[in-house]
Amino acid sequence: MPTTCVVGILWGDEGKGKVIDYLAAEADFVVRYGGGHNAGHTLILPSGKLVLHLVPSGIVHTHTRNVIGNGVVVDPVHLCGEIESLRGRGIAVELGRNLLLSERAHVILEAHRRQDHWAESVRSGGRIGTTGRGIGPAYADRCSRIGLRLGDLLDEARLRRGVQVIAEQKNAWFEPVGLEPLQVDAVVEQLLAAGAKLRAGIVDTGGVLRRAFADGKRVLLEGAQGCLLDLEHGTYPFVTSSHASTGGAFSGTGLPPHVMRVVGIAKAYATRVGEGPFPTELNNETGERLRAAGKEYGSTTGRPRRCGWFDTVAVRYSGAVSGASELVLTNLDVLRGFAPLRLAVAYRLPDGTRTTDLPAFDLDRAVPEFEDLPGFDVDVSEVRRFEDLPANARNYVQAIERLTGLPIRTISVGPGRNQVVLR
Repeated sequence: MPTTCVVGILWGDEGKGKVIDYLAAEADFVVRYGGGHNAGHTLILPSGKLVLHLVPSGIVHTHTRNVIGNGVVVDPVHLCGEIESLRGRGIAVELGRNLLLSERAHVILEAHRRQDHWAESVRSGGRIGTTGRGIGPAYADRCSRIGLRLGDLLDEARLRRGVQVIAEQKNAWFEPVGLEPLQVDAVVEQLLAAGAKLRAGIVDTGGVLRRAFADGKRVLLEGAQGCLLDLEHGTYPFVTSSHASTGGAFSGTGLPPHVMRVVGIAKAYATRVGEGPFPTELNNETGERLRAAGKEYGSTTGRPRRCGWFDTVAVRYSGAVSGASELVLTNLDVLRGFAPLRLAVAYRLPDGTRTTDLPAFDLDRAVPEFEDLPGFDVDVSEVRRFEDLPANARNYVQAIERLTGLPIRTISVGPGRNQVVLR
């Protein structure tokens, strides 16, 4: 199929960056379709570790054209800094050639960040655990039809009118609650400067991608976060503000709906950053060992990730929602020395019923039922063939396939580009 969509299958941080980097070797376009710089995709290159936040993971491949789609919310100041950082690493970033920015992508302002922090501080029902980078408020302004788009940065008169509209609405309540008001002239000046730097790359990316699709080009769609953080289908309200499942792949790019290959990415165990329900979470020494072994800290914020056992109920749900036809299993090497290896196969709900479906409510009160398998104590980081994995590691992978109904054709056994087992 000419189009492949890569999605995180739980709450993000599954290792999408490495998988996208791997698949980008055969792609003409790599397209980010949602989220903002609250996401971080980590690549391990010959030159060292590289963390990307807005720029698509295909940027390290000289043959690909990379697109930030209209479904992304963009902090233009951050983006300028990220581009300069990449260039400082010796990575060629040429706006208009190998990096294109949708003129329809909405803009994150400093005011959105202030609003984000304020909202978390006054939330009576408990924190959501956002990154505080203004993502939610920027998407809210888009829905309220007062948002700015990247194309506005190229026309001073239009930009000033838009900033004035935002300032009128926000300042009416910013000042009474103690938030610093928007200064129209300062905001316009900053955005015009960023627009001047980005001008060559701000185009109608939807048109570019539709022509590429019509010409049979190979398009790789890059999701952010994971399906269980999807605004519609995730563990609401502890979700992100965009469509992190494949539901955002078409609306966030301007591509027409069509059949595509969907690859779900899942760790060999489960992690979550921020607040919200996590049925298989390990609040004990085993969870600490998993965090240490997997170096489980957020690539964007550095926050420690919550760790738990693999949840086949949640993965099966997300696989169905996303339309995944296969899984890439990452971090199998991290499970060395853990025994038994546990797989959640069902939940007991508060009323005593047993379910193998993911409930929309009261997930925080669901008690998982586990199937236990023997562990393995062999270093698998140099293994490249499935049959060379220890028997217990093979059995674990096959049990996940059996319980999720999703084939696992690729297994990551380390952070490096070539630390991959193919089946």
